[in-house]
Amino acid sequence: MPRPSFDEIYMHLAEQLAQRSHCVKMKVGAVLTKDTRIISLGYNGPPAGTHNCDEEWPETGCPRDSKGSCSLALHAEQNAILYAAKNKVDMEGSTLYVTLAPCIACARVIFSIGIKKVIYKDSYAEYKGIGIEEGVEFLKKFGVEVIRWKKKRVSNRK
Repeated sequence: MPRPSFDEIYMHLAEQLAQRSHCVKMKVGAVLTKDTRIISLGYNGPPAGTHNCDEEWPETGCPRDSKGSCSLALHAEQNAILYAAKNKVDMEGSTLYVTLAPCIACARVIFSIGIKKVIYKDSYAEYKGIGIEEGVEFLKKFGVEVIRWKKKRVSNRK
């Protein structure tokens, strides 16, 4: 059996972390790495000590803000970055694995904190029904390497 790559391991972990989310609408996970080491983890949901949406509003999720987004949720990327910052972890030159492409607000934070590479699995634009992957385009424009995850198929040939 071939050894999994670090990319495969970290994306798989991001997928597993997403299952920890209390969000009713979309579960997203993120893994922040540097030099092949995990420096932080995150998943989307409300700040600790507030409400768990799936418990408080199991049918509808949390109330919507003026733009139709979750009024309480922090995005998975935000949670990973905030935890690293709180613990004074240097994120300059790091890589972020995330199960949903960053929104434009997260992209601005990703760029500002010095993350140099983002690998994402699913399209935020498709999820939101918008025409452009705004966060991805922003990151690419300002020199962040962005790759859409495509799981490599393992051949069964001998």
